[in-house]
This record gives sequence, structure tokens and C-alpha cells, in this order.
Amino acid sequence: MKRARIQTPDGIVTGRYEGSTLVADDGEYVLGRDGTLTYPCSPSALYCVGRNFAETLDQMDYDRPDEPDFFIKPPASLTGPDQPVRYPDWTDKLTYAGELVAVVDQRCRDVAPESVPEMLRGYTIMNDIDALDQQGRTARKAFDTSAPLGPYIETDIDPRAVDMETEINGETRQSATTAQMLFDPYEVVSFLSRRFTLRPGDAVAFGSPANPGTIEPGDSISITYEGVGTLTNSVVTADG
Repeated sequence: MKRARIQTPDGIVTGRYEGSTLVADDGEYVLGRDGTLTYPCSPSALYCVGRNFAETLDQMDYDRPDEPDFFIKPPASLTGPDQPVRYPDWTDKLTYAGELVAVVDQRCRDVAPESVPEMLRGYTIMNDIDALDQQGRTARKAFDTSAPLGPYIETDIDPRAVDMETEINGETRQSATTAQMLFDPYEVVSFLSRRFTLRPGDAVAFGSPANPGTIEPGDSISITYEGVGTLTNSVVTADG
């Protein structure tokens, strides 16, 4: 089942997503006529794992981590599907990363890996936008529109062997499977739950395979995770 949120003139509505229709407690909403998709959860934080694919370690000349290597993006970085990614005027090197994301459903802490599925609402997709020429991970990765998220949450999927592909203007730039992760999604969520109390709606991104290239204004980015969906956003200038 897919769950989504749409932005309507009266606010955000959440419900079951079927085709182009959102089925909510108070009725049905047609996408386009009644509202537009927005990011499918409202996290207190986006916990993001880096260096989780061996080919990324090779590409970036990183050491293999002994445990998940994570950072946090703030909610201010969120934007929804089909919304613009603004190219900041303070960077000359912007890149992308197509990532599978777990959405927490229950407040939890100290969760064993085998119990993680019971704590999750499902899975969605994030594009980890990164200003590579900035100093420090937070400066590179935490800014307006640096975390496109969506298009919806898939509630019924095993995340441990999901094929993915990222296209830039129709050209395939990333192709991999989550089976290649160094730490699988259940291990990552369990690891983070030993450090943080995870709250309903929180998002955990599991990293990305090797990323060959940068993006420019005018580019269209589409990230597909099989069985989850496709997240598409276009890059615009800072004042676009």
C-alpha cells in the first residue's frame, strides 16, 4: 500500500494513494484538481548514512567504516516531488545521490535489527543534494531544497534487495541494488536507535551508490527504487 500527503488550499491531507487519487478519512482528493503531492512525512530530523556502498568508498577514496557513518539534515532542507531544487549561488559544484529512506511509525529506542520492521511506516526516496566545494559535511548537505523526498511511502516491501536507478535528463547515472549496502536498512535503524529516540515521521536514508557527475540548472533528476516509486525534481537557479 502507498501512503501520501497532498498540499491543498486548506492544508496538508494524508491518506492512501491509489493512482492519482488520495483516499483520506474525509473523502477522496484528486491529484492536480484538489492538490499536489508534498513530501510524505514530516520528520523531526533526517538521519542520513554515508559511505554505505563499497563502490562509493572506491570513488571518494574513503576508508571502510566499522559502523554506519551518519549525519543529519534539518527539516528546513526538505522539498517535495516535482518541486525545484535551487542551485545556491555560493557553490559551483552541486551533485546528487538517490537514496532509499525508511519512515519511522512508532516512537522507539534501542531497537534490535530483527524488530525494526515493526517500528517502520514504510519506505520512500530521497535525493541527497550535496554542494561538494563547501567545507564540512553540514555546510555541504544542509540547505534549502537539499533533501527532495517522496513521492509517497510504500508500506509493503523488503528493503534489503531493491534495485535502483538514477537518471539525469534521461541518461542513467546510477544503477545498483540495496543488497550491495555495507550495513542493511535494519542494521542502520537499529544502530541509530541506540543513540536517538526515533519519533513518528522521522526519516532514515541509507546512502547511495557511486555518483558519476554533477548537476546544473535545467537538469531533471529521476530516482527510481523498484517497488517504491520514482522521485523527480528539476534544478533551477537560486532565484528561479
